Amino acid sequence: MYELTLTESYVPAQDGGAPAPVTIGQMLRESVSRAPDQPAMKALDYDGRIVRTWSYAELLADSERLARALARRHEAGARVAVYANNVPEWVLMELACALADLVLVTVNPAYQKRELHYVLEQSRSEALYYVDDFRGNPMGEIAHAVCDDIPAIRHRILLTDHAALFEGAEQGQLRAPAPSHPVQIQYTSGTTGFPKGALLHHNGLVRNGIDTMSRAGVGPGDCFVHNMPLFHTTGCAILVLGGLGVGATMLLAPMFDPDMIAGVIEREQTGFVLGVPTMLVALIEAVQKNGTDVSSVQRIMSGGSMVAPDLCRKAQTVLGAPIQIVYGQTETSPVITQCWYEDTLEDLTETIGQPVPHVEVSIRDPQSNAVLPVGEQGEICTRGYHVMTGYNDNAEATAAAIDAEGWLHTGDLGRMDARGYLRITGRVKEMIIRGGENLFPAEIENAMLEHDAIEEVAVVGIPDEKWGEQVACFMRGTAPLRPSEADLRAFVRERLSPQKTPAFWIWVEDWPLTGSGKIRKFQLAEDFVAGHYAAHA
Repeated sequence: MYELTLTESYVPAQDGGAPAPVTIGQMLRESVSRAPDQPAMKALDYDGRIVRTWSYAELLADSERLARALARRHEAGARVAVYANNVPEWVLMELACALADLVLVTVNPAYQKRELHYVLEQSRSEALYYVDDFRGNPMGEIAHAVCDDIPAIRHRILLTDHAALFEGAEQGQLRAPAPSHPVQIQYTSGTTGFPKGALLHHNGLVRNGIDTMSRAGVGPGDCFVHNMPLFHTTGCAILVLGGLGVGATMLLAPMFDPDMIAGVIEREQTGFVLGVPTMLVALIEAVQKNGTDVSSVQRIMSGGSMVAPDLCRKAQTVLGAPIQIVYGQTETSPVITQCWYEDTLEDLTETIGQPVPHVEVSIRDPQSNAVLPVGEQGEICTRGYHVMTGYNDNAEATAAAIDAEGWLHTGDLGRMDARGYLRITGRVKEMIIRGGENLFPAEIENAMLEHDAIEEVAVVGIPDEKWGEQVACFMRGTAPLRPSEADLRAFVRERLSPQKTPAFWIWVEDWPLTGSGKIRKFQLAEDFVAGHYAAHA
């Protein structure tokens, strides 16, 4: 840990000056030069069996081949979207887009037509690379229906159709992007309407992944199961780019299944585990139920919500290692702070650690933007190589998030102690974190307001032991007949993906209001927890 004695809530960049900026391609080639024959990626099927292995040299060769095909198909800087679960072609697309100087637009495989249409249009994507289906979602059908409605989409290619995917590779040429070039758009933090697209650059994603995995204790030759969604920065930046950057071997799982993951850990003797708290709870239950031998595990990392002391103790007892918490957001590539393996149980469960190397973190007064004394509550802000380029085609939102001095304002409230450890105390934003996934009330509210029986709606997060938070939808209407809970669920599921579907439905006659007439959402949540509302769940 860093030995700091602070008087104000500001940690300057640690570990000396930032390394020279690099691109994803430069990072991959450097890793290949160190250990070309070492396994880089092993693809698992749904039963956990290894179906294909790439050495570092083979992964580079396939990525360069695909990059040439993409460069033949798309001009430099073009945006191309990937709508798929964790298939190896997703990783190849991530690396190939970087080698072809393209911008990869990541799409949640649970998205429905409305959500996919928005992302493709807002990102100005000219192509969609997709899989046919995942977990019952007819993605191919959705992809074609949406693309038929967007003239800008010039290509739609099935990722598993390798003839179509690699077509033109013999004629295409690799490109040499700069480390500052945007390489991904990921959608996040929508407080009004749909989420905003964060433009992320090569150096931010590479450096952040390497620094985070290094503090997690993952190094050359280490092996880990990759069960995080690739469309998140955790999956594609920390695990893929960070894992490749430190020279590790990733076992790519198509989805998270606790029984399968536990079995792979036992068989492959993997030493590192990453998952949001709900995943870790399920993994611990699977290990206890099946008697799986997971004694190879040495390090566990988690984020998305705070880790309860009881979960940390269970992880130590059942999985054999404490949980290192990480904190960040998509706009910061994504990690801002991270605990240390040697931290006390109190620090592991009550703080979000110290800043990762080479970044600055401060706590600032939300009104004056002044740095606050140690211990005072304010907004968590950060500055450094990891900050996004900005929000796609949204200069106003970018200016609101990144101030004139380059500080990104996270919208989260916290306190910093004299050692530079941070604690989360609340959120300026109203984002709901369910199972480590960010949900945005305004998006759900806008969808529900399309229902004829609903005149006003307020969506809030309700504390939940398993998921961290659950979605509660408060509604007011004047129609004599109110729709049933089943009808409401069906209505929202036609418009939004499953994780955004409210768990609780509450009809109200009036609202608790502020002096300016706004709904007091925090009071709705408090009154619900206190039992003042009857809800259907």
